[in-house]
Amino acid sequence: MFNTLLLAVDVNASEGAVRSAQAAISMARAEGATLHLLNVVPDNGMAIVSASLGPDHVKQALAAAEAALSAWAKATIPDDVTYKAHIAEGTVYDQIIRAANALEIDAIIVGAHSPELKDYLIGPNAARVARHATQSVFVVR
Repeated sequence: MFNTLLLAVDVNASEGAVRSAQAAISMARAEGATLHLLNVVPDNGMAIVSASLGPDHVKQALAAAEAALSAWAKATIPDDVTYKAHIAEGTVYDQIIRAANALEIDAIIVGAHSPELKDYLIGPNAARVARHATQSVFVVR
């Protein structure tokens, strides 16, 4: 049913990333699916912010994110699960949906942190992905 899975990984929130990874690994094993890992580097927003950070800031942030995702994957994803790591820059939920469409993903796995008053039930990125993706979306708490 699911040949390709996309796991959205926030390497800065390791507890939630591990819980989501456990679910994704279980699904990948059960389905014999390829697991795509995606870490999104948020964009800088306004041009004035980008200008103050310097010309190589984005390149350095993407390289650091790629190294962090690679290290996380080696420590977390077992050898019997086929995976591919991807880095994107932009709005988190938008990049998850774009990657899912570009990679022809069958199902997306996202983590949701404990709800706060401002994002009741599931986090804002997980909620937007669940609302707008054309793929099945599994939200892991």
